[in-house]
Amino acid sequence: MYAVIRTGGKQYRVAPGDVVKIETLPGAEQTVEFSDVLAVSGEPGSIAKPASAKVTAEVLGEGRGNKILVFHFKRKKQYKKLQGHRQNFTEVRITAIEADGKTYSAQ
Repeated sequence: MYAVIRTGGKQYRVAPGDVVKIETLPGAEQTVEFSDVLAVSGEPGSIAKPASAKVTAEVLGEGRGNKILVFHFKRKKQYKKLQGHRQNFTEVRITAIEADGKTYSAQ
């Protein structure tokens, strides 16, 4: 059982019990509900777009990802620029997927 959700401009394939690092959620409480569910798979080999579905998750914490170095270089012009970036994230554990009246939860 899994679902495809959209949050923070990205899509994630999640199943009950999964721990996912997503884009930072403003004002995240202990539980988060994702209502933008793109697809749900109940049985192996079948996938469908549900009429009504939501995914609930609990927030485990927040953090920052690994540093990514961005290096700009223009040859023959004596131009070099080095810049670093660390992306903020929120770590969540998927607790339940509800789709069309059926609930799938982590055991």
